[in-house]
Amino acid sequence: MFDLFRGELYRLLRKKSLYIYFGALAAGYFALAFIRSGGFKEESVTGDALTMFSMLPALAGGVLFTAVYTDDLNSKNLISLAGFGLSRATIVIVKFILIALFGTVVFGLAPVYHCAVYAVFGRTATAGMAGVICAVSLKHLLATLAFSAVSGIVVYGFQRATFAIVSYLLLAFGVIGSLIAVALNTFAPGLTRHLISGVTDRILADILSGGTPVLPLIEYTIYILVAVALSVVVFSRKEMEF
Repeated sequence: MFDLFRGELYRLLRKKSLYIYFGALAAGYFALAFIRSGGFKEESVTGDALTMFSMLPALAGGVLFTAVYTDDLNSKNLISLAGFGLSRATIVIVKFILIALFGTVVFGLAPVYHCAVYAVFGRTATAGMAGVICAVSLKHLLATLAFSAVSGIVVYGFQRATFAIVSYLLLAFGVIGSLIAVALNTFAPGLTRHLISGVTDRILADILSGGTPVLPLIEYTIYILVAVALSVVVFSRKEMEF
């Protein structure tokens, strides 16, 4: 497992397109802040984070998901990994650890960069504001990891990069969640709080209120474990397509 993790980590760290993409994303964020800076108010630091960070699962998470999960499908490297005797459970677990690692870095830097940009334009975040911004970023990190784990089932079940990316983006943009929520609101409205979006919202609400989100974290962990387990099952039963 360690050799696979080290090899994949080396591959991702040398992927120049990731640096170019996130550099462009950071530059675009700065440019957008510059354009809007004339209308900044004191509450803009946190309010804008609530709005802008909601796009990170798609804009940042989507690229990470593609790099970690689907590049292997396009290069047929997934076949090589499985063909060299690595257990498929190991591959699934290492991939999730990688998305968690890189996601944590990106979503950990996002609040720092956000606060730095707004400080440049005269809106310095207080400690309380910074705490809210970090909590918001954590919520979207958790959502990104959950979407990746669920979309991983598509990766290993269909082994088609297009299917996997589309499934991730539909989750990240809330399309699938909204459709399920509409159906649940018709028959069992109380269950919407147990969707991924509902669980992460409850985690955020508990953190902001000073509480400990024990129950939603348990639900979230179950989501991850079930998704990873299903990925292992479908991958184990899937014939590799050479």
